This record gives sequence, C-alpha cells and structure tokens, in this order.
Amino acid sequence: MSTELPKKQEHRHLTGCVTVVASRYNEKYTNALLENCLAEIKQNAPAVKVDVVRVPGAFEVPVMVNRSIVHPHRNETPSAVIALGVILRGSTAHADLIGTTITNQLMQISCDSLVPVVHEVLLLDNEEQAFTRCIASSLNRGREAARAALAMMSIL
Repeated sequence: MSTELPKKQEHRHLTGCVTVVASRYNEKYTNALLENCLAEIKQNAPAVKVDVVRVPGAFEVPVMVNRSIVHPHRNETPSAVIALGVILRGSTAHADLIGTTITNQLMQISCDSLVPVVHEVLLLDNEEQAFTRCIASSLNRGREAARAALAMMSIL
C-alpha cells in the first residue's frame, strides 16, 4: 500500500466533465471521500465540470458508472469517471466477493468505453483503516482519485 498521495499537479487549462459516482453506504467515510475529491478538482482544475451521482451501496456503483458514460447527464460523455465507496470486511466472504466484482466491472467499463474510470471503492478491514484513507489528510483516497482522474484527462 502506498503511504503518500501522488504528486499534486495543477490543471488550470483543463476542461471537460468528470462524473463522480459515490456510494451512500458507510456514509461517514464516503461523504469524506466525496468532499475531498470535489475540493481537489475545484482547486486544481476549476474549469472542469463535475456531476455527482449518489447510489445506495458499493454494488450499485458500476451500473451507474456505465450509465454515466452511455447516457451522460449533460449529453456530454465524461472525460473521466470517479467511483467512490467503502466496504468494511465482516466475518464472511461477502465483502471480498463484492470488492472483486466491482473491480472487474469497473475495469471492463473503462476498457470498453475508453473513458478512464478511477476506482476508489475501498475494501477495508476496519474503521481505523477507513478513517486513515477517507478522513485523515495524509493518505486521503478522495484527493488521490481526483488527481488520478485529472492526470488521465490531461493524457487523453
């Protein structure tokens, strides 16, 4: 696991649209991911439009990611899509099955559509890990997702 965020880059010239699909489940953590993601985009790429779609849980993220590409909100295919969610492991294999399914689907959607999909649906062991990755500032995966999306938009 990386212990630091990727280097911040300014993308003041960047235009386009980013769709952020965020789960509502584990709301304390997903809200923090979303807030940090949006702040990072606004600060580093102020001309980029952002659409936010909330879904009930992590399992629903891939279908909304796909829909946002196939039937975009502004009739403008997003330049990138960011998928946010938090899955906390329990005592069964359910979380691992959901995490693997989401990962496979998001990669397939990205490869089929050629739209970058940044995968930050986190599969974590406990709330301490969730706090570190979603709320704390040094390793915030919401900011990391925004940086990755903006970097991909610049490349493409």
